[in-house]
Parts: sequence; C-alpha cells; structure tokens
Amino acid sequence: MPVQPQKPVVPYKAKKGEAYMNPKQLDHFREILNNIKAGLGEDIDRTVHTMQDEATIFADPNDRATQESDVSLELRNRDREGKLIKRIDEMLAKINAGDYGYCDKCGIEIGLNRLEARPTATLCIDCKTLDEIREKQIAK
Repeated sequence: MPVQPQKPVVPYKAKKGEAYMNPKQLDHFREILNNIKAGLGEDIDRTVHTMQDEATIFADPNDRATQESDVSLELRNRDREGKLIKRIDEMLAKINAGDYGYCDKCGIEIGLNRLEARPTATLCIDCKTLDEIREKQIAK
C-alpha cells in the first residue's frame, strides 16, 4: 500500500523554460520526501506502542495463532516501511548532492511527473520498462 504524504503537497508546475531540478524543484521534492518519512516514522512508533499495549497471552490456541499472525503481518509491513525510510534518506542525499531526478542507468532526466508519482524513482520510464521486460523474460 503506497504511503501518502501527511499533508498534501501541491504538485509542482514547471514554468516554461525553467531549468530541470532547479532549487525550487529540489525543495519541492525534499518536502514530499520528508512528509512521507515523517508519516512512516509515526506509523512505526504507533505500531510499537500498540504491540506493547496488546501483548496478551491468550489461553485459546486459535486466538493466540490469530494474534501471532497479526503481529507477523504488522512486523513485515514495518520492515517494508523501514526500507522505504532508508530509500527516502538515499533520495534526500541525492538531492543534497545534486544527483536527484536523473536516471541511475542512462543519466537522462527522470521527469517531474514520474517523480511526483514516485518520489523515490531512480530510473527513467524507458530504463524501468526495459528492466520489467527483462524480469518477465527471466521469470518464464
């Protein structure tokens, strides 16, 4: 399930002739990434507190199994969110280094629309499409 920013950030509208990944654009994506990261951090904290509060030992094996299954699912989700936080930190480092918004494979611009939809994207749409085609071919 994709995580949305806590407070909606209005999509960036580039002005005609505006340079790609100028300081305004970088600030815009920094804000989006920081909002998502803050929301994830709150979810992780809330999960820890909920798990501590609900730590009950059920006498009924079915209730215990259900609780263990719920906890396992929640931990997997939090692990995935922890990885996303790490990825967001990598993107923030790219912004600070001036490398954000460019494809890791071919070096071209990823594009504002793609980054609005997926701020952690590291590949342009062409390279991502080729990767997905290769994955499908290998999987067969």
